[in-house]
Amino acid sequence: MDINKILDSYDLNINDSFAEAEVKKITSNISSIYKIETLKKIFGFIDLTTLNHTDTPARAKSFADKVNNFKSVFPDMPNVAAICVYPTLAEHVKKNLNVENVNIASVVGGFPSSQTFIEIKEAETKKAIDKGANEADMVISVGTFLSGDYKTVFDEIKTLKKAVGSNHLKVILESGSLENLKNVKKASVLAVEAGGDFLKTSTGKTTPAATLEAVYVMAQTAKEYFKKTGKKVGIKPAGGISDSETALKYYAVMDAVLGEEWLTPDLFRIGASSLANNLLNDIIHMSSEKTEDIKYF
Repeated sequence: MDINKILDSYDLNINDSFAEAEVKKITSNISSIYKIETLKKIFGFIDLTTLNHTDTPARAKSFADKVNNFKSVFPDMPNVAAICVYPTLAEHVKKNLNVENVNIASVVGGFPSSQTFIEIKEAETKKAIDKGANEADMVISVGTFLSGDYKTVFDEIKTLKKAVGSNHLKVILESGSLENLKNVKKASVLAVEAGGDFLKTSTGKTTPAATLEAVYVMAQTAKEYFKKTGKKVGIKPAGGISDSETALKYYAVMDAVLGEEWLTPDLFRIGASSLANNLLNDIIHMSSEKTEDIKYF
């Protein structure tokens, strides 16, 4: 596999200033889409996430129970798209989750640093799927990528895609650590060409995490890949997206680059924890006279 040939088949002429200007233009009129219907739609894109060192089976069960009961409490709302947990907790979500169309995602592959052996990454990924996850969120080997060893990065993604089989593999680029947007584009190309089903910005464990400019470049890669192959890959910004206005900006970038057909839970996710409650409160405040905040999740 000639990795350089693959990279050269994409437009790598990425100008950071141009991307920043485009994002600014796209997101300059968010008020025009700040509507209940849009906020509800975004809520349905959430990967409800708990990735704390204090997580327990009881917390995983609590997440599943809240998702199970969500429609009875908020009948006019879509449910979240997925619950995302550590590998050891996937089975506890699986055991307790009893609603349809909510996926179980597990971070894998030595999350969040990816600093372990490929055999361990592969085994962990297979184990997470065996225990009930139907989506796996892996992290690329950032140090390996920055050293220029693109083939190893490509091969690892390919190996973990084989490990998940027909289940979704989300490839975390850790875009904030990649130094520039050209590298974000290169990493995105490696991920889609190696079989990744989603491009994801970040683990949420580094700063900066998700950025609008990185998602702009990732979406451009998905657009190029679709033109080349006819296959659609999803986009998942994650890390630091906690309020409605910020979520709407990511929605606007996706819409501008990829169009409405990508604005579905199959192709667009937002990895978040606090966003779910903040969206709920904004929707409730906009649709009723209630002013007090709730904390459902």
